[in-house]
Amino acid sequence: MTTTPPGSESSEKNSQLIAALREGVAVVQMVLFKEVKNLLTKKMASADSRHISMLAGSITNEAFGTGNPEEKFVQFRENNRADIEQGLLSIKEDLATLCPTLTDALRIQTLCDHQEGVDSSEILKQAKAFGFLKEEREIPLPSTFMTVIRMLGEKHDLIVPPEQITPAQDESMVH
Repeated sequence: MTTTPPGSESSEKNSQLIAALREGVAVVQMVLFKEVKNLLTKKMASADSRHISMLAGSITNEAFGTGNPEEKFVQFRENNRADIEQGLLSIKEDLATLCPTLTDALRIQTLCDHQEGVDSSEILKQAKAFGFLKEEREIPLPSTFMTVIRMLGEKHDLIVPPEQITPAQDESMVH
């Protein structure tokens, strides 16, 4: 008979919760990228689509503090610093409806990082400085955050809502 060490179930559940919350944060990152790319495409109609994608990615990465360490992206960031900062500054107005969810995602990311021993509070300070952190919002409960994320993901066709299957469909699936 195997016994589980005390507290390991709680630790495992905490780890699963953090993983699920991080997936929710990733959905917000994808939506932010998509929306920033759409904005840049309209604002910079004559720009190369690859440049717009890289700029949208850089703005998104900067907002979440997740820069890509690959040399070409580091170089792009250095060469386009002013455009990246302008993009971050424009979030508060151009994507005002996304700011509450972005605020929640950044706070959840910071809480998850803290649980893993990482201090990423600078990201919140940066978001405040750029004007897209909604300080008056309360930190959402995990279940509330995940509900909002599901709705956001469905709205942007990033998450397919679960569907009820019939017993016949269940039988036809490989188990």
